[in-house]
Amino acid sequence: MRKFRYVQKLRASWRYLSRISKRTCGMTSTALFLHMPIRGRTADPILLLAVGGLLAFSTVMVFSAAIGTHGGVAEGFKLLLKHLFSIGLALTLGVFAASIPLQFWQRANRWLLGFGALLLILVLIPGIGHEVNGSSRWLSLGVMRFQPSELMKVLVVLFLADHFVRHAQAIDSFRVSIIEPTAVVGILGALLLLEPDLGCTAVIMMTTLGLMFLSGTRLRYILGAIAVAVCAVVVLILAAPYRLQRVSSFLDPWADPYGSGFQLVQALIALGSGEWFGVGLGASVQKLFYLPHASNDFLVAVIGEELGLLGLILLLGLYAVILWRVFRLARQAAYAGELFGARVAQGIGLLVVVQALFHFAVNLGVVPTKGLTLPLMSYGGSSMLVHGLAIGLVIAVQQSLSKTASRGH
Repeated sequence: MRKFRYVQKLRASWRYLSRISKRTCGMTSTALFLHMPIRGRTADPILLLAVGGLLAFSTVMVFSAAIGTHGGVAEGFKLLLKHLFSIGLALTLGVFAASIPLQFWQRANRWLLGFGALLLILVLIPGIGHEVNGSSRWLSLGVMRFQPSELMKVLVVLFLADHFVRHAQAIDSFRVSIIEPTAVVGILGALLLLEPDLGCTAVIMMTTLGLMFLSGTRLRYILGAIAVAVCAVVVLILAAPYRLQRVSSFLDPWADPYGSGFQLVQALIALGSGEWFGVGLGASVQKLFYLPHASNDFLVAVIGEELGLLGLILLLGLYAVILWRVFRLARQAAYAGELFGARVAQGIGLLVVVQALFHFAVNLGVVPTKGLTLPLMSYGGSSMLVHGLAIGLVIAVQQSLSKTASRGH
């Protein structure tokens, strides 16, 4: 019971910060940030080091996975160059997003969400959307194919951040805290399921529930929303034979190791082979045409085989650092009265970590097999671009706080 009282106190503190945010404008930066000054700093160096570490790690592991999956060193270099090109575009987009004032993102969030919804509709139109393996998720942009569902994750975060800030005083209302946000997310989820893309829908749903909690939504409302979401997922699984088959292979992948359970069996073999220290960088056997999508959907399996459990712990540590620094920034933003920035930072942190944990869970056989990239790691231009945009938004929050601190002196 003490734990529940602690959670209630934590959630009450966020409501208190929302009420006093308008009275913090006259405070000095030292009092404002509780001895965590950011004056003159436009980006968190520890956050940038963690992101840079993931990108460097990504470059090595994608090349290693590509050598086996795509036939040899020459083909591996081709894929590596494409991956480096995606990283370059992601960094450029991140810098661009960080240079735009945070107020713009708040004012334009609904227009951006509408634009994203339009893109989701376009991918469903024959001749416009590009279909791969029975799923229509991509738009052809000449030099690359873009997946609008990836962009929608960040746009939903911006929308929810603005919604919960504008209605902070009415957060106890069931309509404001549950009905309105879930109606919007539900419509977008329906478009995603038409592609179909249940994985992206699940990530958006989990991120939405997390932001609801952090924004002060009543716990019983959230538990009710979770119950409805679980029922919806069960119906979606039962309604689609291929999803039901995935669940069956997830429950017992060894029942059909060369058919529906093939991907999970190969991933488990790879992870088991790595043990503590791995078989050595580049020495994976499962990536040699055994493990499908080794450079994107099953990258963790390759890392586990080549670098072992210690390599996976290092990878999780980098994501933990990102979550720590982003949530620390969110706390600073809340104290400074930048509640929109606080919600954006929280949403981005949740988005990155939730998707990373989903990727780990799929590779470990904890959840049914679903194609989800590992943020800032997996090969895939759309995913890399959107996560570059997400990190840029976090830096935009940091820059907004830096300006607030400068005005306080």
